[in-house]
Amino acid sequence: MPTPTDEQVKAADAFHAGHHLVLQAGAGTGKTTTLVQLATGTKRRGGYLAFNKDIASDASTRFPRTVLCKTAHATAYAALGHRYVRRLNSPRQAGWKIGQALGITRAVQIGDREVGPRTLSNTALRTVTRFCHSADHTLAHHHVPPLRGLGTPAQHAQLAEVVLPFAVKVWADLHNADDGMVRFEHDHYLKMWALTNPRIDADFLFLDEAQDTNPVLEQVFAAQRDHAQLVMVGDSAQAIYGWRGARDVMTGFDATHLTLTQSFRFGPLVAEQANRWLELADAPIRLTGSQSIPTEVGDIARPDAVLCRTNIGAMTEVMRLLTQGHHVALTRGGHTLQALALAARALKEGRRTGHPELVLFASWGELQDYAAYDPAGGDLQPFADLVDKHGPDAILAAVDELTDEEHADVTVSTAHKAKGREWTTVKIGDYFPPPKETDQRDGQGRPIPEPISDTDARLAYVAVTRARRQLDLGGLSWIDSYPSHRR
Repeated sequence: MPTPTDEQVKAADAFHAGHHLVLQAGAGTGKTTTLVQLATGTKRRGGYLAFNKDIASDASTRFPRTVLCKTAHATAYAALGHRYVRRLNSPRQAGWKIGQALGITRAVQIGDREVGPRTLSNTALRTVTRFCHSADHTLAHHHVPPLRGLGTPAQHAQLAEVVLPFAVKVWADLHNADDGMVRFEHDHYLKMWALTNPRIDADFLFLDEAQDTNPVLEQVFAAQRDHAQLVMVGDSAQAIYGWRGARDVMTGFDATHLTLTQSFRFGPLVAEQANRWLELADAPIRLTGSQSIPTEVGDIARPDAVLCRTNIGAMTEVMRLLTQGHHVALTRGGHTLQALALAARALKEGRRTGHPELVLFASWGELQDYAAYDPAGGDLQPFADLVDKHGPDAILAAVDELTDEEHADVTVSTAHKAKGREWTTVKIGDYFPPPKETDQRDGQGRPIPEPISDTDARLAYVAVTRARRQLDLGGLSWIDSYPSHRR
């Protein structure tokens, strides 16, 4: 095991003194190595809650046998979820069939939009998913997800009034262990387990990737405080999953707060880029790059990976690279792009689609108008342009041309899906737009841009810190001309 840094020694001292800990670990700073050092220095029994199965499997090969490495879902499955194994393995049901079984048979009119039974069914199912990610004990109106095109509070309240009774029926159906209409998912038994106020049998408990913890898991973890020493580890500046219910639970957690800031992934020039965004995100750490790793920031002709802001941006990048004759891989496959292309095809053929982003549009023309003229639809404009330029069938054909990463010469990924990954050379793709200009002017008469949001700063930080040796700022190059007083 490598010689610990001063920060790692400080963390070990605090851990062995029995303190609850929050360990802010920046990109590439060896957080897992640090946790292994903590666990190796004690004979107590521990637990390690991982973000996903792959991380748990890898951790189990590194931690001593006194530490049980599992995901939260695996822990919940062993305690309660195994009772629903028959439901978990049942055939997948279409949302509209589930809706019919629940009594959703008619459309409702909300504002100038007609919300059909299929959309109501899917919204009821998504309501239960949002409830399962929450720390709440009962379903409520705020669990009903917003629908694009029903943007006012009054419209959402009307939607929630219709959907919530059906969501209650969904949750009741899921509690039948042997039979039921609703597709049983892993998040369902995790929530049921959490509602039993479970006790995790361990002397200490590590929670990895704590910045992306759902409130339901935060509640379970925090409830172990009376009998177990709690250690949260993660990077608040990488909290980029707020849109799906996760939240940064680290900052306000009652514990001793320490940091890991020496990155072993990249050198000083990439650390300098990372620190720009850490400052903008008002993060609690700044990184130091490794002097032994030579890194460059500049143009890259053939990057190993291109990172995009959205799935639509990734779709555009895939089409461009395939046209140039590259062998292209897409992180986690092309299912997301395929779903968008099939939804576009349906709208172009005059059929409605069940895609959650596009479900309220009756036609392709309606989507085009929304993207072009509605302030809330600007993020759909690149998608509309891409489909109008190539057509849905060309996009579907492009998905079929994708290869696996082992045989690709370039990997395309969204910044979200690149989290936890690293490549030797990385280029930031287009569609990381700069802040909009305001009506104010600086001393030289130039427009003053809006402040950069915390969300955008955190996503940019994740993107630039995926590079080990070379970084091409690409779509984030505008940061070089962003006014320094706004940082």
